[in-house]
Amino acid sequence: MQMQVRCSVALVVTLFLPLAAAAGDRIEPSAGQWRTWVIPSGAAFRAPKPPGPAETQAELRELADLVRQNGAEEQAQITYWNAGAPAYRWMDVLNARALAGQPMTGYAHRVYAYVALAMYDATVATWDSKYYYNRRRPSDVRHTLATAVDVADSPSYPSEHASTAWAAATVLSHFFPAEAAQFEAMAQQAGWSRVLAGVQYPSDDAAGRALGMAVAAAVIAQADADGSAVPWVGAAPPGPCYWSSPNPPGNAAAATWRPLLLSSPDQFRPGPPPACTDPAWIASELQPVRDFPRTVPGNPATFATNYRAFYWQSPEGLNTWPYKYADKWIMEDRLERNAPRVARIYALIAATMFDAFIASQDGKFAYWYIRPSQLDPSITPLIPVPPFPSYPSNHSTFSSSRSEILAYLFPTRAAFVREVGKEGGDSRIWAGIHYPMDNVAGVELGRSVAEVFINWAKADGSQ
Repeated sequence: MQMQVRCSVALVVTLFLPLAAAAGDRIEPSAGQWRTWVIPSGAAFRAPKPPGPAETQAELRELADLVRQNGAEEQAQITYWNAGAPAYRWMDVLNARALAGQPMTGYAHRVYAYVALAMYDATVATWDSKYYYNRRRPSDVRHTLATAVDVADSPSYPSEHASTAWAAATVLSHFFPAEAAQFEAMAQQAGWSRVLAGVQYPSDDAAGRALGMAVAAAVIAQADADGSAVPWVGAAPPGPCYWSSPNPPGNAAAATWRPLLLSSPDQFRPGPPPACTDPAWIASELQPVRDFPRTVPGNPATFATNYRAFYWQSPEGLNTWPYKYADKWIMEDRLERNAPRVARIYALIAATMFDAFIASQDGKFAYWYIRPSQLDPSITPLIPVPPFPSYPSNHSTFSSSRSEILAYLFPTRAAFVREVGKEGGDSRIWAGIHYPMDNVAGVELGRSVAEVFINWAKADGSQ
């Protein structure tokens, strides 16, 4: 009996003591204490205690059998979900939808924001549980266990792939209920792929699923209370300098949504624009839009600006470009195996865009400023004129806010990405749908919004 007790104690020590590798080599040991966006803290969503020694030994036997039976289909699933951090494939799902013109609800950035926040908060909570329980990876307990992928240098329980996947899939199912079964099947596959790869236990997968779904429920509750379901009621003001249309304006209700970090939608509202009848204003603002050479055949300069104006109106220019650059730089900086860092990058980009959108609509519907082609019908825009007022420019606000957050996240690319953001704003003048002052006000507004998020990020505990 005494021998049996000693063996049990030794097994517990083997299963839960830290790895022999230096603590500094482990993946983000303090990420469980990073500040969260929606849930109170990672510890508030801590997973239940993992299985004990006897159950773990049974899982190891099950795991060995599963790994031996892997075929081509299982290996393909393992490879697919092992590409990048756990959040990578889910952001790719959103980007693919946007690029293909698939349904993204009326506000694509709202979907991006809540999916990214759910994945980030789920990751923080997962890291809290990982280092609280410190469960060793299966192959660290049974060294003969074959693994199909590299073993992450972090505790096993709960599964980060499962928690991320179920957080994303649950939020996506809320936005697109007709596709819920597809999202849930993807989440099941994502978490289970780590079991098939031999790097996590079935109980890690189950705990990750429960954690991810619990975080998603909190995020969905916040999304349902952000005011986006409240319809706009009102009318455009009459007058010579006001935007007008026989149809209701787009985005008007968003001016009253609940921001994530801004104190109110009007926290950084631009000052009022000049009267559109002022001769000095006409010379400095309307004339440059009217005179811009956007349709001169055979002019290489015109082709270049036309091409970029069309790009910035494309699905990539509207939605996916920040994530394209982020994914590229994540890989270049070898961050793809750092789940907390990658989730943080996606969340900051998406959350900044969410508040920038609200702030920009606040300005537009505070002033209702007329579009250039409404004021001067001789102006022929390159692209359809958006169905809402002109000042400030949405694109300038969004491009500057997202380029500033990318500059913070990837400081060695700051100069480059700021030039990218500048082009996004300039493109709207090239296209003939904005005045220079719209661009200037939008850039300033976007930078002000981004500064709030950068200050938040500097104090989020990740430093």
